[in-house]
Amino acid sequence: MSTSGPAARTYLVRLGGEVTTKSRRVRQRFQQKLVQNLRDALTAHQVPFRHVENQWSRLLVRGDDSTAGVLRRVFGVQSFSPIEGFAPCQLEQIVRVGTELYHARVQGRRYAVRAHRSGGCSLSAQRVNETLGAALNPGAKVDLDHPDITVHVLMTPQGAMFYHQVIPGPGGLPVGVQGKAVALISGGFDSAVAAWHVLRRGVELHYVFFNLAGAAYQRLVVSVAKVLSDLWSYGYRPELHVVDFEPVVRALRSDVNPKYVQVVLKRLMYRAGCQVAREIDAQALVTGEALGQVSSQTLKNLAAIQPAADLLVLRPLVGLDKEDIIAQSRQVGTYALSCKVQEYCALVPEKPVTAARIEAVDNEEGKLPPGLLAPLVAQRRVLDLRSLDISELVVESIYIDHIPPGAEVVDCRPEYQYEAWHYPGAVNLPLEELIDRFKHLDRQRTYVLYCPFGLQSAAVAEKMQQAGYEAYSFRGGTAALRRWMQQQGIPQDDPLLPDPRD
Repeated sequence: MSTSGPAARTYLVRLGGEVTTKSRRVRQRFQQKLVQNLRDALTAHQVPFRHVENQWSRLLVRGDDSTAGVLRRVFGVQSFSPIEGFAPCQLEQIVRVGTELYHARVQGRRYAVRAHRSGGCSLSAQRVNETLGAALNPGAKVDLDHPDITVHVLMTPQGAMFYHQVIPGPGGLPVGVQGKAVALISGGFDSAVAAWHVLRRGVELHYVFFNLAGAAYQRLVVSVAKVLSDLWSYGYRPELHVVDFEPVVRALRSDVNPKYVQVVLKRLMYRAGCQVAREIDAQALVTGEALGQVSSQTLKNLAAIQPAADLLVLRPLVGLDKEDIIAQSRQVGTYALSCKVQEYCALVPEKPVTAARIEAVDNEEGKLPPGLLAPLVAQRRVLDLRSLDISELVVESIYIDHIPPGAEVVDCRPEYQYEAWHYPGAVNLPLEELIDRFKHLDRQRTYVLYCPFGLQSAAVAEKMQQAGYEAYSFRGGTAALRRWMQQQGIPQDDPLLPDPRD
């Protein structure tokens, strides 16, 4: 793919600290995987880019302004900086280019210059600091301790690069360097956030969903898994394994002591999840269990459930409060969808067991028909989440393919994405804010919502329609909206990333 025009841009990408401390052989493998994941992410988001260059101590990504939004979601990226200028690695040239770039920006502000040498460049970093610092604003005092703006100069044998922003990435390890696992996903806050944490630790993650409540419930859970796949899972093809558990529900109701139903159900999920994991050569199960959150997650009940798994069980949320988990779901991007998923409570008795003994649970599970799980696992449906058409997941009337005259356009993305690009005249109401505020909007207006893929905005549009609003989600998200604008001849501006103080 090629990039041209004023929006073309180079990004300096820094590696996660844990990557740089590995042995040379391991680090090489991790960096190669990160490069592969970056290319996959940029392609998946239809971001035009020339290439991703591995320079060992850093990566250079040549793309456009929309590249920044992708870099924020690729695990293994510690931080990144848009490169604002280049110069030969000669003092007079560095001073000339640096002054052209930053003279106006430092006026009236505290500033510092920090030069860094890499790859054997012979030019003194301290000399660059002093000379460029003085040239930027003659007579002004450089503030090295508390600058408003820091001008960075990275000097290499190939030349010097200038930047002043250091934008945090998601950190962690590149997805895929720590093997493969299966996450048990319910669509609620907990399982989605747990999956995100394990992805962040470099695990290639696939999902198993046990459908207890029919098609509507499945649609919501598939939507949550789709967000995890499209926003955070790069370098592989995430699968969702859908297992019909309604026969299990019927058997539990008829054969098991009601107060043990939840514990036995969890055991069966562990067993079925392990069967799927073995079939796809995964090494662990991931759950969203948090200690003491519900009756099945007391310490004694978890101890009674654990023997059902013959693989390692990872519980990344075990020490978190519910409020912590919900807050993190906003960062993950699943909050709006998980709000709509009602925990399945039809099997919860008035007084569930909270301190089950393993022997008692073994006895209750033994009452179930033998061979109950095997055919259900064998008949499961497997979905390729990346290729799944999201328009199949929601009611067709939620989607729209154009902006009607007079419609209010709402950009549901985070503010930094809105600032990088948005539909002309669109208002910025991030998803969680829109959920809280839409009932105060004018019911006489038509609303068109958009987000990166059109899935999360569809969930909110559906909620607005149920409340009596005429609201739609733009089918295909931002990429489709930009194509429609091009077809309609609507100008598209791609401003540079804003200065944090501007």
